[in-house]
Amino acid sequence: MTDLVVEHLEVRYGDLVGIADISLKVEAGNIVALLGSNGAGKTTTLNAIAGLVRPSKGRIEWHGETISGKPAYQIVSKGLALSPEGWRLFVSQTVEQNLRLGATALTDPSRMNALFERVYAMFPRLAERRRQLAGTLSGGERQMLAMGRALMSEPKLLMLDEPSLGLAPAVVEAMYDTLHRLHKDGLTLLLAEQSIPLALGIADYAYVLQTGRIALEGKAADLEQNEQVQQIYLGISANGASAA
Repeated sequence: MTDLVVEHLEVRYGDLVGIADISLKVEAGNIVALLGSNGAGKTTTLNAIAGLVRPSKGRIEWHGETISGKPAYQIVSKGLALSPEGWRLFVSQTVEQNLRLGATALTDPSRMNALFERVYAMFPRLAERRRQLAGTLSGGERQMLAMGRALMSEPKLLMLDEPSLGLAPAVVEAMYDTLHRLHKDGLTLLLAEQSIPLALGIADYAYVLQTGRIALEGKAADLEQNEQVQQIYLGISANGASAA
């Protein structure tokens, strides 16, 4: 079953084209990766799906319902949640207050305590710092909090924008272990990443974005062996170094 369908999506910021033509599908229970260099359109695509920016053209469909142009609060209530790049936390509020804000879209408020327990079990560091201001957390802890806040809405589809960006390798490894566990629990994931090995190592299917368009797509296992991904679309040479 297809959870999410995006067809010919375009987003403009005045005269600037954020994405020109993006079409993708996310099947229920899968992990789908959006690959591309900085500026390829990954963040804009996720923001459009989440209702944070309004599409200029195209259609976004969730479980057969068109959600293009709906406000973010309506989209999250339908079971889509975004853990954004740069975290976008309320830094003057505590960890627990940030998590509570993530639960405002719950249709059953009685689920809140169980969701707090789930997030704290997944991220014990957040439990230790539940009364600490979000602005005083480390980068890794902020990423945990952003993901935990998204999970507090009990989503069916979790979108993550660059979850490894700026984090130490050990923190990234722990973060991806968490994503594996969430997937095993049945959560569908749409993941935007610049890191090819991380994304293709966890994904079932992947799309490669280049200047706001889909340049290449396929099963993650196939794209791992595709030199076009390495050399052409992401500007990486065959030995793994950045191309000039």
